[in-house]
Amino acid sequence: MAGLVSIPRPSLERLPVYYRVLLQCRDAGMQYVSSKELGKRAGFDNAQVRKDLNHIWSGGRPGLGYEIDKLAACLADFLGLCNATDAVLVGAGRLGTALAGYPGFAGYGLNIVAVFDADPAKIGGTLCASPILPATKLANLIERLGIRMGIITVPAQSAQAIADTMIAAGVRAIWNFAPICLQVPENVLVRNEDLAAGLATLSYYLKEKGPVSDSAKGESVVGQSDTQAFHG
Repeated sequence: MAGLVSIPRPSLERLPVYYRVLLQCRDAGMQYVSSKELGKRAGFDNAQVRKDLNHIWSGGRPGLGYEIDKLAACLADFLGLCNATDAVLVGAGRLGTALAGYPGFAGYGLNIVAVFDADPAKIGGTLCASPILPATKLANLIERLGIRMGIITVPAQSAQAIADTMIAAGVRAIWNFAPICLQVPENVLVRNEDLAAGLATLSYYLKEKGPVSDSAKGESVVGQSDTQAFHG
């Protein structure tokens, strides 16, 4: 793709969702998808879909919509999914283990080449085929392999120091799962995944809705039975 296209961050964050839906549509045997159908499947209105995609694509066909193969290829190219992105993960706890073992990352070009931890009991082992190395070797490996992305799943009190080490060694994108707001230079992008904030939002929603009525509980039980019967 020639040049760098400027796109608002909210639009950028929706593009991977469109990409995933397009792959699902292709797997279902579809060749074209309208902005309305794409938005319905992705959870956005069709006007938002058109606005987002217009930043990178103008190939929609009247009466047919978007050609799925071509739009998916355009998104994959724009998002850099065609080229594998090597990353390091720091924190071999439960969350780090889950991320290291997630097979879906391969479809988005992410390759975790090494896992780091400070626990002597874990160092020297492997985590989902990735070697677990001492955190003291983090900077050396980043510099030696030219790693540009880091994933942090350590406790909050350790996260900033890890981020500083990553950045000094050359990392320019950090996926942060630690419950802390990292301080980074302007040329470094941080994506925060605050699990506690997400849980608090859901809890607040349940609190505002109040207790479930007996009739609603009955409907829920029926729905669960129907679902279980459907899946055998």
